[in-house]
Amino acid sequence: MRRATISRDTAETQIEVELNLDGTGKYDNRTGIGFFDHMLDQLSRHSLIDLTVRAKGDLHIDDHHTVEDCGIAIGQALTKALGDKTGIRRYGSFHLAMDDALIRAALDLSARPFLVWNVEFPTQKIGSFDTELVREFFQALSTHGGITLHVDRLHGVNSHHIAEAAFKAVARALREAVESDPRMAGVLPSTKGAL
Repeated sequence: MRRATISRDTAETQIEVELNLDGTGKYDNRTGIGFFDHMLDQLSRHSLIDLTVRAKGDLHIDDHHTVEDCGIAIGQALTKALGDKTGIRRYGSFHLAMDDALIRAALDLSARPFLVWNVEFPTQKIGSFDTELVREFFQALSTHGGITLHVDRLHGVNSHHIAEAAFKAVARALREAVESDPRMAGVLPSTKGAL
């Protein structure tokens, strides 16, 4: 069973994450940040990873700690659910078009976290949500999920579309990477003997 539950409790946030890598994209995400919940729903639906997030954070300060800590907890849950990574595809990539936005995402579940982020937003806010937090989420996810992740904005003029296309593109790349490879059943996708 490729499932995991993670609890993260700090002075800034209290977060519970449940995920199932072999799900159907069911989601139930409640962070207190409406736009961010919408993005997590997209991540779940388009990766086919069932995801439940409950977060209480210091939103009276701002959204930063909640968004970053959710990325940490989801990354930790992903790592736990993947186990030793035997039999997975490991790599994934996707070009995602959403109206004016075109985003390319490519990733490697390498256990060597690295984020390359070439995404600029034309505005600093999407509603009340700070656009810089999109990168903060993916930095935390990459670091704690052990993911080499490249995200590039190829086109885009609408900040909402750019952010949503980024979440969807990463989701589709992640879907490919975590899937079982029928030609590699029981085999680790590395010549090093460990990931």
